[in-house]
Amino acid sequence: MGFYFIIFMALVAVLAPMIAPYDPFEQYYGVGKQFRPPSLENLMGTDRFGRDVLSRIIWGARVSLFVGFFSTAICMMIGVPFGAVAGYYSGRVDEVLMRVVDIFLVLPTFFLILVIVAVFGSSIWNVMIVIGITTWPNTARLIRAEFLSLKEREFVQSAKTIGADDAHIMFREILPNAVYVAVVEGSLLIASSVLTEASLSFLGLGDPNHASWGWMLNDAMRSMRVAWWESAFPGLVLTLVVTAFNLIGDGLNDALNPYLKER
Repeated sequence: MGFYFIIFMALVAVLAPMIAPYDPFEQYYGVGKQFRPPSLENLMGTDRFGRDVLSRIIWGARVSLFVGFFSTAICMMIGVPFGAVAGYYSGRVDEVLMRVVDIFLVLPTFFLILVIVAVFGSSIWNVMIVIGITTWPNTARLIRAEFLSLKEREFVQSAKTIGADDAHIMFREILPNAVYVAVVEGSLLIASSVLTEASLSFLGLGDPNHASWGWMLNDAMRSMRVAWWESAFPGLVLTLVVTAFNLIGDGLNDALNPYLKER
């Protein structure tokens, strides 16, 4: 169910220019345009500027999913090789690399993201890059643990016997058997990244040039008592997307985890 919902939201994001009934940034100040409740003309109502809530949610899907996937890709590009090297070589190399990971883990990640975004700007690219480079340590630790477990297996010893080099063993022999943890972790990281971007926007540190669910919730704070729909609909969609990614993570773990298959 979670997978189909994310596919649906991805299609909504891709087709946003065609299916959004109004311009998400167009402000209407005519009589009765502001705080219009859900109706046939505006299915999810309008906000205090007369902007259509449904159109902003549709365009916000682009921001949230793009941030989620792109920042997770950055995280994987850093965390997977880092954990692979630490787990394969172990010893002194592992000690040094894991101390680097520990430094990142003890940092208050969200506040670090707040500081970096405040200093370097809140463009959507800065937000994605910052989220990616602050969330890789957990991925590195997971990959390291799998490498430590798998590097003593028979197929690895066989590869060494026939003269395979370290890079071949790491990325052609061990990684395909360890990658399931990265796939499962990736689905959960996408959900976390979507929430982080929404939190930054809610606090006023997101990119104001893009419609996002966090910005919608930020705007809705001023009018929650008079326009419940302004916060209810973006909050509901955000909750459903995060829940869907978590369900996908659970499903992938059940399908790919070799330890569960052995039972």
